[in-house]
Amino acid sequence: MPQLALGLTLLALVVAVAGIQVWAAGRARRRALVRRLSGPAPEPGDAVPLSVLPARTPHGRRPRFPALDRRLHETRLGRALRLRLAAGGLDIGPAEYVVYALTGVIALWLIGGALLSPFFGPIFALIGLWAANTFLEWQRTRRNERFIAQLPELSRLIANGTAAGLALRTALSMAAEEMEDPAGAELAVVANQLAVGRPLEEALGELGERLPSRELNVLVTTLTLANRAGGAIVDSLRNLTQTLEERKETRREVRTMLAEVNATAVTVPTIGLGALLLINTMADGAMDRITGSGIGRILLLLALGLYLLGFVVIRRLGRIDI
Repeated sequence: MPQLALGLTLLALVVAVAGIQVWAAGRARRRALVRRLSGPAPEPGDAVPLSVLPARTPHGRRPRFPALDRRLHETRLGRALRLRLAAGGLDIGPAEYVVYALTGVIALWLIGGALLSPFFGPIFALIGLWAANTFLEWQRTRRNERFIAQLPELSRLIANGTAAGLALRTALSMAAEEMEDPAGAELAVVANQLAVGRPLEEALGELGERLPSRELNVLVTTLTLANRAGGAIVDSLRNLTQTLEERKETRREVRTMLAEVNATAVTVPTIGLGALLLINTMADGAMDRITGSGIGRILLLLALGLYLLGFVVIRRLGRIDI
């Protein structure tokens, strides 16, 4: 019996060593395949499934949190975040955005509790979540505005290309090479889609979904109708160029007129926060005493609600669609 137990133990050790060797060889082949298909090999210890290749940011950079990025990529939230980040021109992945946003929320929670009172920690955290979402929307709007400002030049380039006898697809590719970002990058995506056989209507329609605006919708409709039914596309594009130039000047004038209103919307809540900090500095522990009673918390929440209402109302008054 001792000899049998010893033999079985040795056999188990041999099988274990062979299994480890097979596993190591398989992992090396998997890493080599990933390296050939997606560029540099992953760092040692990274668990990269063969069926899920490492994701890339819009500019081709490897994300900093690949495991979390792959998990988010399989969810609806991750896909929505990826689209919003791409629309804003941010070179980060959904996982990086989530990590940075959560870090900022936690930091604001601690700062609010330290500066005022623990009651303000969750309020500051909610402000951090709102700020993270507002930042994405601001980036998307800013990139959209830059793209709209480039539309007259884009329309002029396409008109010149078609007037010179180029096909519409070739004129779009030429415009993608000539123009700067964001128009150049967006048109490059359209040109790549056309190169692999995607219909022009679908590629331009997706462009309109990524950067929604009335001006771009008019341009997309003009190009789509010209590609489908023909017609005097050069004259249409030149007339559209003049119209876009006039709308560009109008938008600039309206933005200048509304600058004071938008500044007021931010200044009013800032004054309220500064007043709370001033009170807490002049009377140490004042916020702790106020938030220690139920009536104090109710009054503070009411005041914060009124500041929020004022911010929303002022922003609504300063919003004019052109």
